[in-house]
Amino acid sequence: MTQESSYLLQLSHAIVSTFLTVPGIQAAMVTGSVARGESDRYSDIDMALYYNTDLPSDDVLEARRVQNGGSERIWTLGDRNDGSIAEAYDIRGVQCQLIHSTIEAQNNTIAGVFEQKDTGTPAHKAMSGVLDCIPLYGDEIIAQWKSRVEQYPDDLAKAVVEKHLAFFPVWYLQEYLAPRDASLWIAQSLLEAAQNILGVLAGLNRKYYSTFQFKRMNKFTSGLSIKPDALCERIEMLLQSELSVSAVVLESLVRDTVELVEQHMPDINTTKVRMRLGARHKGWEIV
Repeated sequence: MTQESSYLLQLSHAIVSTFLTVPGIQAAMVTGSVARGESDRYSDIDMALYYNTDLPSDDVLEARRVQNGGSERIWTLGDRNDGSIAEAYDIRGVQCQLIHSTIEAQNNTIAGVFEQKDTGTPAHKAMSGVLDCIPLYGDEIIAQWKSRVEQYPDDLAKAVVEKHLAFFPVWYLQEYLAPRDASLWIAQSLLEAAQNILGVLAGLNRKYYSTFQFKRMNKFTSGLSIKPDALCERIEMLLQSELSVSAVVLESLVRDTVELVEQHMPDINTTKVRMRLGARHKGWEIV
């Protein structure tokens, strides 16, 4: 754990201590770079606090902000009717992002992933947070959530792969795109393709994956046992090269990814992706 992570962890404990007298508080955790021990001097604190009753009132949250020496709020998010709200403010120059959630809302999020096969970014970001977190209060409750989240079922993995198995065929339209001043469209397509490649591989490897503020790609990919060769290097080349190179790299990455799907999840239909591999859009002739 970095020195900065240790410092932020101590600050997290101090923040939580001011909430322990709030009625209904049941658990609290710190997630993100603090929990992973990777923080630096630019890192913030990501925390979640859980209640078995209604969420604390605005007055209660305001009193805790003042007690913690917090700045004015930087932002607030969420709807109390959904059982989850979030706020952010600075303490000692550190941005502290606090999620306040009911136990019911957290249980519903977990159930949405495992029972309804929710493959959305917010839910899977939350699952990653549970796995990586350091409990600050209510260890038993958090341990139960961790135990549930660690069980990544096959049907969820299949749903994640199927969701991300979609790639705009830049290689197919390379000659069409080149003269059309379509740099934004091309960049968007390449980025979405790279994200979907990682999403497919996450499903194959039973890993939670979120495109939201995705960082430390090398660390993430190093934890994948099923992946194309030189994955990180090829993604970097894909995003940083001229179109003539990026299109070829993307096609090869998609081909390798599809082959892995066919090898490890042969019941998934890869026909739509396969039919574009090796193909090129042909221009017509004036006759």
